[in-house]
Amino acid sequence: MIWLLLSAAIVCEVGATLCLRMASMEGAKPIWYAPVGLGYLLAFTSLALALGHGMPLGVAYGIWAAAGVALTALVSHWLFKERLTRTMLAGIGLIIVGVLLVELGARH
Repeated sequence: MIWLLLSAAIVCEVGATLCLRMASMEGAKPIWYAPVGLGYLLAFTSLALALGHGMPLGVAYGIWAAAGVALTALVSHWLFKERLTRTMLAGIGLIIVGVLLVELGARH
């Protein structure tokens, strides 16, 4: 259940951030701000619930933030044709390794 809540927090945060990008585009309709607010509300609620169910704060926040950065970069490259260099991909790889190390370290 904890991992499901954390996954929901990540998906909602990434979705809200992508909608924020849509809202900031030239000629965008103000309606895009509704999913931004709702997405961030659901993201923080899901994160709080994961913490309430016993997930350690350092693990939860580290995974939430790192996964959010990595997924947002990848999806924005696909959706908005934003630049994604080899250096950025290496950084995403380092984020993944870092998250794994935090998770493994928390088990001891």
